[in-house]
Amino acid sequence: MSTGSIPNNQNNHKPSAQELTVSDITIVDRKLLKRAVGAAALGNTMEWFDFGVYSYLAVIIGKVFFPDASGAAQLIASFGTFAAAFLVRPIGGMVFGPLGDRFGRQKILALTMIMMSIGTFCIGLIPDYGSIGIAAPILLLVARLVQGFSTGGEYGGAATFIAEYSTDKRRGFMGSWLEFGTLGGYLLGASLVTLMTALLPEQAMLDWGWRIPFFLAAPLGIFGLYIRLKLEETPAFKEHMEKQDALEHSKPQLGLLKMLHQNRNQILKCMGLVLLFNVSNYMLTSYMPSYLTSVLGMSELTGLLLVMVIMFVMMPLTLMWGHWTDRIGRRPVIALGAIGLLLLSIPSFMLIGSGNLLAVFAGLAVLGILHTCFSGTMPATLPALFTTHIRYSALAIGFNLSVSLFGGTTPLVTAWLVDTTQNVMMPAYYMMGAGVIGLITVLTLRETAQKPLSGSSPTVASHAEAHRLIDRLRKQRAKKSRMPQTASE
Repeated sequence: MSTGSIPNNQNNHKPSAQELTVSDITIVDRKLLKRAVGAAALGNTMEWFDFGVYSYLAVIIGKVFFPDASGAAQLIASFGTFAAAFLVRPIGGMVFGPLGDRFGRQKILALTMIMMSIGTFCIGLIPDYGSIGIAAPILLLVARLVQGFSTGGEYGGAATFIAEYSTDKRRGFMGSWLEFGTLGGYLLGASLVTLMTALLPEQAMLDWGWRIPFFLAAPLGIFGLYIRLKLEETPAFKEHMEKQDALEHSKPQLGLLKMLHQNRNQILKCMGLVLLFNVSNYMLTSYMPSYLTSVLGMSELTGLLLVMVIMFVMMPLTLMWGHWTDRIGRRPVIALGAIGLLLLSIPSFMLIGSGNLLAVFAGLAVLGILHTCFSGTMPATLPALFTTHIRYSALAIGFNLSVSLFGGTTPLVTAWLVDTTQNVMMPAYYMMGAGVIGLITVLTLRETAQKPLSGSSPTVASHAEAHRLIDRLRKQRAKKSRMPQTASE
């Protein structure tokens, strides 16, 4: 599989201030932008609805599919099946990413939506271990692998879609809606499981209740597919395809392995940022409910409600950071979160481990607030690492490799570490390690706030803003041309 390449002089050409005209600037319709952001975020909502449901049902799923194991082994087996889906995500990224760069973001995002829905729906259909024996956990694994393969193309495509539709001035804020959808989907799934846990007897949840949330994937997926099919392709991709058509007879084909080699530094930066982002994410959203219940001995309902409240608090904070990164930059906010993990992970888990309800809430709140430093910035930061013609491919592969190795395995590895060492502070040490890697990575980044995406024209919201941009660039050019003369005088 290969992805098209544009010669560097064409791909990175930017008209000077004197050359720049309104026709060189992309003007995005506000209504179309809102629809694009909503459709992209909806897929993330769907993905994380499943994660919220699975995480909050981890204990029950362990009992249904691994009934002969001990309580700790059931939890580890349940999270092991959860983590297995992440092993195929890079394969999904390698398939869907190049397809998205070749045929368009919109078409591939519609495909990933329907595949995610099918995988989630099928989990609800699987008979339990008592009915079909070892075939039950095998079918669960297959369904999770289908989900993992499809989600391999989801986040990279959705982040690319929003970034390429957004104006340069508001890319951080618009991108933060992707993670708002993540938290919303997780909260929706968690809320449904919590409500059912409160209303249904434990035996009813074990017998049939756990299936209901997975069945809801079908109508959500159909609605999301309809919304995505109604969208137009991104302006940046259209511009790229026009350049490709103009260079049809001279453009070389860039193989996938060669593309990865040529962009290895940027992909490594992407992986470092995603490690930071997803270790804190999965620690809080996927592992923490089970940690509170199985390790600290809280009631299941109390643990579920605490994490849900934190998710609710995180939603507006994610949008706030997205807004502020457009003003102060992405790098300072990411660095703030990484330093926070280094300094506050141990105090946070000491508060959580105290058993006092207010202290537990405070510890979770600190972790949640630190995570919003990443959730509010990454959807705009990651796509800006790559140029248009390889953006979907490189982001999907870099993102999913890091998620597979470090993010999705966080609940499994942490549960194993706590069980093996009997040290309940292992999650804090794990998060501190992520903070170190993230801080080193952010120091290598260049600031991209309020700048065009690499290989793309400046993007604004109106003709008036386009004229103001041209005037500002001309004044800056004139000021620079006068500086040497002023210095000599």
